[in-house]
Amino acid sequence: MGGIHLSRRRVLLGAGASIMVAPWLRPLQASDVTLAANAVQFRPEIEPLVRLLEETPRESLFAAVATKIRAGTTYTELLAATLLAGIRNVQPRPNVGFKFHCVMVIHAAHQATLAARDEHRWFPLFWSMDYFKRCQDQDRNEGDWTMQGLDSAKLPQESALRELQSALEQWDVEKGDYAAAAAARTASSAQLLDLFARYGARDFRNIGHKAIWVAGAFRTLEVIGWQHAEPVMRSLAFALLNHSGEPNPAQNDLAPDRAGRVNLELARNTPATASLQRESGDFVKQFVSSARKDSPIAVSEMTAKAMREHVSYQSIYEGMMLFAAELVMRQPAIVPLHAITSTNALRYLSRSVSEDGLRRWLVLQNASFLGHFRESAAGRGELANGDIFALQANEGAAGEVEAIFEQLGKDKNTASSLILQYARQGGDVSKLLRHARELVFLKGTDSHDYKYSSALFEDYGYCSVNWQASVLAAGSHLLSNSLQSDNGLKDRLAAAFS
Repeated sequence: MGGIHLSRRRVLLGAGASIMVAPWLRPLQASDVTLAANAVQFRPEIEPLVRLLEETPRESLFAAVATKIRAGTTYTELLAATLLAGIRNVQPRPNVGFKFHCVMVIHAAHQATLAARDEHRWFPLFWSMDYFKRCQDQDRNEGDWTMQGLDSAKLPQESALRELQSALEQWDVEKGDYAAAAAARTASSAQLLDLFARYGARDFRNIGHKAIWVAGAFRTLEVIGWQHAEPVMRSLAFALLNHSGEPNPAQNDLAPDRAGRVNLELARNTPATASLQRESGDFVKQFVSSARKDSPIAVSEMTAKAMREHVSYQSIYEGMMLFAAELVMRQPAIVPLHAITSTNALRYLSRSVSEDGLRRWLVLQNASFLGHFRESAAGRGELANGDIFALQANEGAAGEVEAIFEQLGKDKNTASSLILQYARQGGDVSKLLRHARELVFLKGTDSHDYKYSSALFEDYGYCSVNWQASVLAAGSHLLSNSLQSDNGLKDRLAAAFS
């Protein structure tokens, strides 16, 4: 991605244009540009760029970054700097999420970049940089947390991975911080992924954000390079050890942890994932039926039974995606949104870990998470009637994509019906997805606009043709629509590069 270029014909002007420093920029005091002595230091090749993002006022950041791009700074370097600036300056507490979304959104924004047309490819990254500045201000108002440097004498000298696992088991924050730093230097990425996947998915605190951050962290490192892993691993350990003010979960039987413990035993009694080969449309419907009414543990028990009967991994995840999309349709709000994004994260983790027993456990955790999501959504408001298997396509010829997204701003149910019709009548779904992403670029104001759309579109692609249209139609209830106000990003970029 380092070779992405600015379009000469669209919003962003060519590299030959000049840029002037605006006379209204406020003077910077010494305290504005001096990093605290005890703050964590990044690698020397990326530190100056991170400092630029940290210290430049929000209103002048785009112009400053435009100057760096003209001087040769690459997309990947800016992506890495944006991630690290968030990690150093924004605390993933009291809950994993909230202002920390400026970090968690990075990979979703990158996915949007990959799928964008050339003239829009810079939009998600600039939006992410701007969002970091908003979250940085919020963190300053809440105490101005900064990731600290570590005393090298306290780093474990042997078995860092074992020390990290012990710290995560004991919910020991300080021990975990030092062990994560040492493990990042000595363990393989596969070893670390297996470990963090296990502890990122063990509990339902923070409505799935822990697993989402694990998946996002490792996926972003795949893009920017493992040389940046140490602060990322430290951030993961700190985030995963949050237990929301409850007593130490290692010493107590708390509700968010119970399904995970049950699922460990269930996973031991399920066959190897490679033997899950039997496609089953009946199971897909059974999963949705169970997730609508059963307890989280009952949903995972039903899933374990299907695994013992060799129902395919594909059918299991299709049931999960259909239920998550149906939940969005029944309550287009923040909790069902995370049923989609956490299922996307857990699917990535279950496909990526090296230990097969861990893979089976992650599948069962995803099943129980969806039971938790339904309970949590019902606790926040009424779930409307809705059956994803009973969705009806709008009658008549398929409409234009632009008209569908205008209708989405007026009546979500009608728009959902139009999307179902469009997909089933052979419409160009890639065009529909591209238009949906461009609306995020031009209208989106929240990290979830990126996180949700990237997760939905990726997992839509993993579904079989039988279910794709239904997932997209039901999931459309939380997509951006063309009647929303523009977010101003296009004009700000035009000004920065003019």
